[in-house]
Amino acid sequence: MSYYCLSCKEENDIKIKGVFMVLCAAVCWALSGIAAQLFFQHFAAAPGILVSIRLLSAGVIMILLQSLIQGTKNAFSVWSHKKDRLTLLVFGLIGMLGVQYTFFAAIHHGNAATATLLQYLGPIFIIVYVSLQFRRMPGSRELIAFLLALTGIFFMTTSGSVDSLTITLEAFIWGILSAIAAAFYTLFPAKLLKAWGPVSVVGWSMVIGGVGLSLFHPPWFFDWSQGSLLLFALLAFIVIVGTITPFYLFLDSLRFVTPAQASILGSAEPLTAVLVTTVFLHTPMDPVQLLGSLCIIVSVLVLALRSARKDTSGADKTASG
Repeated sequence: MSYYCLSCKEENDIKIKGVFMVLCAAVCWALSGIAAQLFFQHFAAAPGILVSIRLLSAGVIMILLQSLIQGTKNAFSVWSHKKDRLTLLVFGLIGMLGVQYTFFAAIHHGNAATATLLQYLGPIFIIVYVSLQFRRMPGSRELIAFLLALTGIFFMTTSGSVDSLTITLEAFIWGILSAIAAAFYTLFPAKLLKAWGPVSVVGWSMVIGGVGLSLFHPPWFFDWSQGSLLLFALLAFIVIVGTITPFYLFLDSLRFVTPAQASILGSAEPLTAVLVTTVFLHTPMDPVQLLGSLCIIVSVLVLALRSARKDTSGADKTASG
């Protein structure tokens, strides 16, 4: 009996560790958006400049870390297959660059909370894509999530009145484009990730996206004369705390929790973004907009819980087989 209890305690401790890691990753990602909002408020810079700095810095650091931990050969192995090289280039220039640029552009024209919430509509666009691809109607849970998301968008962007938008049209468009990019980012690299692992794929795609964007928004064209402790602190925070740290925490957490559980816990990101933006940055959000935000978060949870149920069903089948 004591051995059984000890085993249960160890399993619970391991699961709690995984939960804590996912929550920390979600909070770090949310705070990255907040830091970007502060950056745009205090310094004159286009979104492309900040994104190119973030992608190049984070990508190079991640590849260097992988080289130190797993060896240079392993870090560069993704380039050994011609077909995968092309897929990686497409993912870097469209997937990684697309999701990063649209997200930061949405922050630039609006705020971190709105941008994060709109980007979290990505799974809704995945539902639409899959339904069109297989020519079938979504299931009941998917329809509920879809209706919740539409309701959330309406409340959040209009505050319940059809006469005017409570956010700029640019922020709304970039936010929706960010959700579409997030859907592509999720679906496109599945085979690539399975073959080469997320560290290598994400690290190199960041470098590719950063190099591609630098052709149009070179980091060295930024007015570095604005340089101050705040400038470099925000950049360091966005790259290290807001990009590299949560990426590794999230990946490592999958040793202790399932991907579906991690997806559910990841909903802490938009919740954190809303709380920090409204409470600490004093960005106005009336009760109707907060209700809209809640609708979007619940829609994500509905889809995540559906995935969790599938995972449990699969695990039960495996155990019984």
